[in-house]
Amino acid sequence: MPLPRRLLLAALALLALCASAPARSVTDSAGRTVEVPDRVARVFAAGPPASALLYALAPEDMIGWNRAPRPAELPFLVPAVRGLPELGRLTGRGDTLNLETLIAARPDLILDYGTVDDTYRSLADRVQAQTGIPYVLIDGRFGNAPAALRLLGGILGVPARGEALAASAEATFAEVDRVLAAVPEAKRPRVYLARGPEGLETGSRGSINTEIIERAGATNVVEGLREKGGLVHVSPEQVIAWAPDTVITLDRAFRDGVEAQPAWAPVPAVARGRVFLAPGLPFGFIDAPPSINRLVGLTWLLHTLYPAEARGDLGAQVRDFFRLFYQVDPSDAELDALPGGAAK
Repeated sequence: MPLPRRLLLAALALLALCASAPARSVTDSAGRTVEVPDRVARVFAAGPPASALLYALAPEDMIGWNRAPRPAELPFLVPAVRGLPELGRLTGRGDTLNLETLIAARPDLILDYGTVDDTYRSLADRVQAQTGIPYVLIDGRFGNAPAALRLLGGILGVPARGEALAASAEATFAEVDRVLAAVPEAKRPRVYLARGPEGLETGSRGSINTEIIERAGATNVVEGLREKGGLVHVSPEQVIAWAPDTVITLDRAFRDGVEAQPAWAPVPAVARGRVFLAPGLPFGFIDAPPSINRLVGLTWLLHTLYPAEARGDLGAQVRDFFRLFYQVDPSDAELDALPGGAAK
């Protein structure tokens, strides 16, 4: 007779505890004290932002993906992770992973990176209690990126790599501040982020999905609207009323078709031809996921929004980021093929 699910979970959790003896305590971004193995070698990322962060710091520790990489993404990932299984996700839209599958995957650690509030704190506590697997939460706010890299680098036993990536993040933020110092606020763009093929999903000001726009010194025209997760659905009439002079989109179909849509014709950004498609490989430059990948997106935004003030060659800077953070060396052709054309 099959064991009831509750007893099965308890048995699997006991096995997990026996297989991984805690050896040290760490304090995560939620202030939780978590006992983790002295050597962490197998990590499950609870959602896409955590996957991107984990990949940047220690791809060798990954045990799977929330979503298996698509063919176009593979050249921008190290070979060792390209064939890892799709395990699903614990957090974010459409959580798909059951705890039996998680325990059977035998991670030493569960990592989540993003919003740190009572909801996510409670989830971490519950999953850790049910599975016996240490679960750490790391603050995913964009400005916290250097601290997040150092914190997780220490937890994973790769502090030197964490420090190198954190220093690079700080240099990127410093370059943004240098550029913004030369551009008066009145001359900075008013931006609308268009998600989806219709361009009508976006993030309200302050959302984790659009905070990169504000970090780049631009004004997110969407203010005062908020749904769970920070994303909202709006109407073309609302976009017209906001009158953005610049649109950033993640969707090629929207970018290619927006000029032919009468509903979008009155939007200043469309009328002036300022609709930009953000690159999206192997992770989105602006969002999707809102993780460490946004650092290269910030560089792309500087060159896109402030071409006269941004220094250096964008293609070379994107390549340098890919070498350091993703540990791949894309060819010129691969960089040119990035959606949006990062090297252009």
